[in-house]
Amino acid sequence: MSREKRPANEAFGTSQLVKRTKSDANLGGSSAVAVVNGSSANGALIQAGSRASALQSPVMELTGHSGEVFAARFDPTGQCIASGSMDRSILLWRSSDTCENYGILTGHKQAVLDLHWSRDSKVLFSASADMHLASWDTDFPITAICLAEAGNELFTGGIDNDIKVWDLRKQAVTYTLIGHTDTVTSLQMSPDNQTLLSNAHDSTVRTWDVRPFAPADRRIQTYDGAPTGQERNLLKASWDFKGEKIAAGSGDQSVAVWETRTGKLLHKLPGHRGAVNDVRFHPLGEPILVSASSDRKVMVGELGK
Repeated sequence: MSREKRPANEAFGTSQLVKRTKSDANLGGSSAVAVVNGSSANGALIQAGSRASALQSPVMELTGHSGEVFAARFDPTGQCIASGSMDRSILLWRSSDTCENYGILTGHKQAVLDLHWSRDSKVLFSASADMHLASWDTDFPITAICLAEAGNELFTGGIDNDIKVWDLRKQAVTYTLIGHTDTVTSLQMSPDNQTLLSNAHDSTVRTWDVRPFAPADRRIQTYDGAPTGQERNLLKASWDFKGEKIAAGSGDQSVAVWETRTGKLLHKLPGHRGAVNDVRFHPLGEPILVSASSDRKVMVGELGK
């Protein structure tokens, strides 16, 4: 399931919505309204006279769904609105001024039938005809996820720069790993299930101690040498078979390989002509790497000693 942010004026067309006040003579009194037509996201009804709310116009028509709309809900703060539709999407709107469409939630395979906000407005629940109930983080989209081998912990990273560790039995965050200064792009557990590997748009790869009862500062090592690049793709990092080496894709069209314990950069592997988005070691310990790039190519190569 994914969430996409977009400005209101780019939501469903390139035309700008023109709003203009009608004179009392044209409207026939201060309580009259007039429709302003446009091909962009929102249509508006404009009223002359004093205003009673923070809306730019007395009536705002929020368009964007391509099917029947079955649910519309204010969040508890009254600042946001969520709408669910036959088109299988959920649209998020501001409830004031121009009613900006600030997000799209997609993932359901059939109509979205009902919606419910959490009390703190951070989670939106949706019910669908696809027989699934979904929960959505409406503050910070999740960009990376990893499940512990035992299946009791889930690690998530997002655009808030933090890594959250979830207890799946309690369905709650047990602690947060803080250190990255930009969006977390990948997460992977070490072969011994004691260390978490993360990559981020701050151009660093990091390791974290995720053992029970570990020290409060769980940071272990920071690895430099794999810059994000201007494309800011979701670059991924991975462990080798024994957890002795780490590899990461880079925005400079190369693959970086480090020694896990010391953080020493062992290799910068060229060959691609675009950002290297993903890299993986051979699962049985063979000295082979596979890499995937924005240049539309997958490369398999032998890793020297």
